[in-house]
Amino acid sequence: MLVNLQTQDQRITYTGCLSQVCFIVFFAFVENCLLPVMAYDCYVAICHPLNYTVIMNPCLCVLLVFFCILINLLIALLHTLMLLWLSFCTELEIPHFFCELAQVIELSYSDSFIDNILIYISSCIFGGLPLSGIIFSSVHIMSSVLRVPSLEGKHKAFSTCGSHLSVVSLSYRTGFGVYISSSISDSLRESAVASVMYSVVPQRLNPFIYSLRNGDMKGTLRKTCQ
Repeated sequence: MLVNLQTQDQRITYTGCLSQVCFIVFFAFVENCLLPVMAYDCYVAICHPLNYTVIMNPCLCVLLVFFCILINLLIALLHTLMLLWLSFCTELEIPHFFCELAQVIELSYSDSFIDNILIYISSCIFGGLPLSGIIFSSVHIMSSVLRVPSLEGKHKAFSTCGSHLSVVSLSYRTGFGVYISSSISDSLRESAVASVMYSVVPQRLNPFIYSLRNGDMKGTLRKTCQ
């Protein structure tokens, strides 16, 4: 996107488009898998604080991250390889600011039934299961926070997972916004704008949200706002 803005050239090669699809699917699914892993980390920190270092040991953390990367890399490669079986015209105009998987499939004149089924299945698995894990962890976290007797203890417990809950809310709200807008609207411009809100905005806000947990950052922000 930055290269297109700089060169004022919106052309992309066939290989480049497939590579872009692969990377976008990979990073989107990895994010969806890492969010429940982080939710589990918050759950252990609040609900089992005395056993946190035993449960969330470095070996488990590395295995969870490695599993997320490996399984989603395989899924991204599968979606990309499925695109290779589809036939396209020589000159195509993708009505989007990047090579989005569903948009590319719609431009094919081959039978894309299997591709659409694969998208539906992978979206349900890698979207529904992580969301269920996050909800499960959040319910237990909230119940544990409410049982804390002191107000200071509640504030400390909430600050432990507040940043993560903010990121989860931002990511899934924008994601559902993209899905709803694409379902009820036929405007390609609105679909592209919604995709920007999902693929660009949350990632730009994530560092800012997590940095607010740092005491020095909070102090600097207060001084700047005064």
